[in-house]
Amino acid sequence: MTIPQSFIQELLARVDVVDIVGRYVPLKKGGANFMGLCPFHGEKSPSFSVSPAKQFYHCFGCGKNGNAISFLMEHAGMGFVEAVQDLAQQVGLQVPDDDISPQEKERAAAARQKQATLTDVLEKAADAYRRHLRESQRAIGYFKGRGVSGTVAKRYGLGYAPEGWRSLASVFPQYDDPLLEESGLVIVNDEDGGKRYDRFRDRVMFPIRNVKGECIGFGGRVLGDDKPKYLNSPETPVFHKGRELYGLFEARTAIREHGYALVTEGYMDVVALAQLGFPNAVATLGTACTPEHVQKLLRFTESVVFSFDGDAAGRRAARKALDGALPHATDTRSIKFLFLPAEHDPDSFIRANGTDAFARHVSEAVPLSRFLVESASDGCDLATAEGRAHMASNARPLWTALPDGVLKRQVLSDLADLTQLKAQDLADLWGQATSREAPRSSHSGHPGAGSAPARQAPAAYDHEPPSWDAPPDAGAWPPQGEPAGGYPGSYSNGSGYGNNRPAFRKGGDWKSNWKKKDKDSPWPPQPRLPRTPTASRADHAARLLLSHMAFLEELTHDDHTTLCAQPAPHGPLFSWLEAQFHEHGPLAWAVLRESLREHECEALAVKVMTGSHAQTEGAMQELRLELRDLLNRMQIEDIEAQQKLLMLQAADDPTALERYRGLEQKRRVLLGVAAKAA
Repeated sequence: MTIPQSFIQELLARVDVVDIVGRYVPLKKGGANFMGLCPFHGEKSPSFSVSPAKQFYHCFGCGKNGNAISFLMEHAGMGFVEAVQDLAQQVGLQVPDDDISPQEKERAAAARQKQATLTDVLEKAADAYRRHLRESQRAIGYFKGRGVSGTVAKRYGLGYAPEGWRSLASVFPQYDDPLLEESGLVIVNDEDGGKRYDRFRDRVMFPIRNVKGECIGFGGRVLGDDKPKYLNSPETPVFHKGRELYGLFEARTAIREHGYALVTEGYMDVVALAQLGFPNAVATLGTACTPEHVQKLLRFTESVVFSFDGDAAGRRAARKALDGALPHATDTRSIKFLFLPAEHDPDSFIRANGTDAFARHVSEAVPLSRFLVESASDGCDLATAEGRAHMASNARPLWTALPDGVLKRQVLSDLADLTQLKAQDLADLWGQATSREAPRSSHSGHPGAGSAPARQAPAAYDHEPPSWDAPPDAGAWPPQGEPAGGYPGSYSNGSGYGNNRPAFRKGGDWKSNWKKKDKDSPWPPQPRLPRTPTASRADHAARLLLSHMAFLEELTHDDHTTLCAQPAPHGPLFSWLEAQFHEHGPLAWAVLRESLREHECEALAVKVMTGSHAQTEGAMQELRLELRDLLNRMQIEDIEAQQKLLMLQAADDPTALERYRGLEQKRRVLLGVAAKAA
């Protein structure tokens, strides 16, 4: 979807960032600006400023800043287009899109209207369920028996669906309205002449909200032992179990404050944990955890802990969660798995052992890397060659699903140790297996395809350079299928591995500089190249992201903040590029170039993408590591600048040293990552 820049500017001129932020954050007037507690990090003294004059927010504690659109993206977890549409709806504007036909626009508008109508219907039902809860001592007694206070019940909008087949008829006079069936509130029995009745009857109700706070469905639990114990809304135009998480809307601020999201298996787990001091809990909706669930959580935090029962069912659920988490397990993210004793769920465990014991279990949760190895080893006798081979076979698809990076290499080393192989040998074997399983290139339709064996380099070692000092029989270099000495720029005559001197013409450019003492060297010293201006880290990062826009998907919140906070023109370019990515997904440089015409960032983008220095060819893993190193070093520079300011404030602000130490710990972690990358 292409949204004209002129419309974005008009939209931001129409909305008031104070109103938008004020819906989520209590603000008080403080001079020319409004102040409040930052929603992006935990604090006791307001450092979050919203400027009505500049239409901009900024936190002096954590550095978060932006406009109304970026606030909805950061705080509510919306995508760029979703945030623009949300704001446009609030001020009565129609979002234009030049890329679609009038018919498609009309269908899209109808779909949005349908969604808005369905959420209105569901919200009306939620209000009725809340009123019924206040009138039902039996339902209130159930929640009190589970230790739920009125405050928590109000926060999560808990309710009660009374007995009776058609109680919603008192809420919706037109009980035959098709919207009631489409929203999942009413069931129509076609085998009984189209008879209608309420889906939820005599159940305590848990409204399910999206990240904007709109009611999109319900979960209902019986008060006794009837089956099914839990009943969810069906799939509807606004509710998709594989994409939504119960409690995420209520937990989003607590997730940022606590630094992690706690994923459980049930509605009652979430409510009980919030009551007992863990308001950062969410739950899947009666389905296995999906990559979409994990991706949604990672909009709010870099750390996720999955909590499961210790029984066989809990292990199976954890295994599915592992599959969903693997594609998102980058080097800067922490994903762990917490297994409670078989007889406990989180609620019962805390009541039996206390919050401190549960918090200790959370801190000792199993890291994803270890759980991956345990899952691959399950049922394998590692004392035998057959068992180790079986384990390696189990591990291969799990390891392959990991994003390239340091974590993937370390996991490979752990697996290689268990198989009693070298890491590169194991990677070679898996690479060969992948080549055999891939479709024959001869079927691709390209002339000459399949005439030479495809080179399949292990992903974990793609970024490593050739071992130029290795002996001729080193094995890894030269790569299989390439002639010895046949690297680009070499002068081998084919008789050996780099041992042949090139033939020089008289008067050649290098001959005069090749001194007698160098006569035993296979190559003459290369002439100095003209010195070119050194590109900044911001230039280099811009070049990599403009060339490989898909890398944006792998960046952390800190990465995005660091890039967008760069001084103009780099910061605006990174902000523009991120907006383009949210709108269209990864785009080629040629497409981006056209979109930048007459844009304020055009000159910078063209500069970094012009000339021989702009070439970014190479192994994708190497380029990813290069970008990772750049971003780490940029963050280190930002941290050091913040530390200097904190040292100046230390005399007047007793919390400055504590913040300094927190930054120092983060800086050391980044330094360690940068050193490994180097």
